[in-house]
Amino acid sequence: MVTMENANKKEDRLPREAREILQQLARKWGDETDSSAWQMIPLKGAMTNEVYQIKWPTKTEDVSRKVLVRIYGEGVDVFFNRQDEIKTFEFISKHGQGPRLLGRFSTGRIEEFIRARTLSAEDLRDSEISSLIAFKMKEFHDLDIPGPKNASLWSRLRNWLIAAKRISLPEEAKAFRLDSMEEEISLLEKNLLWDRQSIGFCHNDLQYGNIMLDEETRSITIIDYEYASYNPIAFDIANHFCEMTADYHTDTPHVLDYTKYPGLEERKRFVQTYMSASGQQPRDAEVEQLVEDVEKYTLASHFVWGLWGIISEHVNDIDFDYIEYARQRFEQYWARKHVLLGKE
Repeated sequence: MVTMENANKKEDRLPREAREILQQLARKWGDETDSSAWQMIPLKGAMTNEVYQIKWPTKTEDVSRKVLVRIYGEGVDVFFNRQDEIKTFEFISKHGQGPRLLGRFSTGRIEEFIRARTLSAEDLRDSEISSLIAFKMKEFHDLDIPGPKNASLWSRLRNWLIAAKRISLPEEAKAFRLDSMEEEISLLEKNLLWDRQSIGFCHNDLQYGNIMLDEETRSITIIDYEYASYNPIAFDIANHFCEMTADYHTDTPHVLDYTKYPGLEERKRFVQTYMSASGQQPRDAEVEQLVEDVEKYTLASHFVWGLWGIISEHVNDIDFDYIEYARQRFEQYWARKHVLLGKE
């Protein structure tokens, strides 16, 4: 058990203002045995923030109060506007789509601890769970978040490229061909902008660690909205498919296994479920078209997270081989570009 008078190294990560909020929350509940005593458990799998579960013993036997503390990663403001992310979190929270905001401090926030389990890498391949995700993704895309409803993908790619060039070592810039990347972004933009594409409010980082499942109600909750913005829905689905190749809870969390990328029938089933979530059955041609569009947008996903890896190597202290991760993403980009776009 951790006390404020006898802080351990983990609790040293909590700013004083965060500890004060935790004590205030505990006193308000009134059923904990000691408002200044809690257990602090680091949660694995986060690659942008440090995330901890905080829990207090209560006067009721075998029952505890829990919250989640998120400490923002240093230097990651290059990736997103933190104030915009907080506004998104608050909006989604008010509309019952995610955890409630319990408190904010200068370097992080305290959230409701959702009584559901975080998915595992294997869960993404479970057909029932995958269908639940498809339905929830459609619901998420239909959120009417205040602000401009233009796709952010292309400006994000260009801004991240600028940051990658500025921050990377000369040998990294050469190895990743950063000087020619602006042309690649323009090529992608030209080949992936279609009149038919649908824009929605996208999560943009729908890996298994950002999806929670209530085992009793079988309901899905999507969490962590740092990268969320309006984008082509095909990009969000493509990114989710790409995340099926990752397992961030192994001894080598940066290693991707592309043999686990979903096959054609699995992708069709997901898209069919996604499109039918609105209550109308899509035509086969509509499903096939979106499946094709999604596959092309995997190139944009590789590009986004390749640049993210290069930048993260220099701004993030989390134990993760970001450069090797970036290398794998760009390797897939170059390998699939000709197949999907018919271009060298």
